[in-house]
Amino acid sequence: MKIGIDARMLGEKQTGIGLYIKNLIENIAKIDKSNQYVLFLRKEQFLEFKLPAENFKKVLANSRWYSFSEQTKFLFNILRQKLDLMHFPSFNAPIFYSGKRITTVHDLTPKYFPGHKMNSFLRRLAFWIVFKRGIFKSEKIIAVSEYTKGEILKYYKIDPKRIEVVYEGIPNLNKNKEFYISNKEFFKKYKIKKPFIFYTGVWRDHKNLVGLVKAFNVLKRKYQKDLTLVLGGKEDRFYPEVREVWQELELGSEIIRPGFIKNEEMGLFLKNAEVFVLPSFVEGFGFGPLEALSYETPVAVSDVGSLPEVLGESAIYFDPKNSDDIAEKINLILDNKNLKDELVKRGQKIIKKYSWSDCVQKTINLYQEI
Repeated sequence: MKIGIDARMLGEKQTGIGLYIKNLIENIAKIDKSNQYVLFLRKEQFLEFKLPAENFKKVLANSRWYSFSEQTKFLFNILRQKLDLMHFPSFNAPIFYSGKRITTVHDLTPKYFPGHKMNSFLRRLAFWIVFKRGIFKSEKIIAVSEYTKGEILKYYKIDPKRIEVVYEGIPNLNKNKEFYISNKEFFKKYKIKKPFIFYTGVWRDHKNLVGLVKAFNVLKRKYQKDLTLVLGGKEDRFYPEVREVWQELELGSEIIRPGFIKNEEMGLFLKNAEVFVLPSFVEGFGFGPLEALSYETPVAVSDVGSLPEVLGESAIYFDPKNSDDIAEKINLILDNKNLKDELVKRGQKIIKKYSWSDCVQKTINLYQEI
């Protein structure tokens, strides 16, 4: 069988889809030696990417997602390969592709937070036409959580049997290898002098970083915590509200912004943090808290989306719309060592549920079924 994988988002920094594609390819190469795989890559990744096994080939498909080129040039890129099956790891795909396909849906965040790119009615309409077409034309849909499956069924009348829930795994952050810098060098490099709470991810409105900064202010003022807030990920100029809030609250010197964090250093941030915090309004799965738990760091997260489903009793939950509640729950962990230890203990059990090899084996089984 000849299977195509849309890998154009491979290498996208700190996005769940980019991470999903990376682990999908790596684990397919380990598990499946019989099927043939065609990877469609944008120019930068095409030049740098090394094929993981003999049954893989790469094809240049330099069309950005949600573009006109995606609907035209990318369509012809796919058709020329004469595939038996095409896997789209996100719903953005050529609407006129009529071959067999499987689509992974991570979340329906754009329904609630369309973002700066969908600033016109026509752009929003085009976006949802592409999404709807991808849903209805797929032989199977992979949902990364029961929550995401429920969201799909909430908005689209399709047979629930066409949707398979396949949980993702926990990223490999070179945990079993020695870090290339020591703890001492790490703290010096990033000028971290106090205990810190940690967030990493994109800086977009649905991640609620404004609420986290306000909660950090409550921790400093009300609870008198001598803390630093570390906000990992690249600051997004289209969402200036985060910077505006910390400037208004005069917290700039208390917030460390390391930018994009490489895998080699991510473990250092995770294992040294007092608490990992994810204050999102919407989450389809949530890699960050699971990564933190794998480093025995307690997590405090929103009580929304897939997070209660994925994390169970291994996290403390708060109302993301209430900065006082966010601060109270973080402080609860900071002040209670027994609670912190118990959360870490529960976390070691919960992370065993999430394996990339299991995720990919179930995905390969769906390929075969289709």
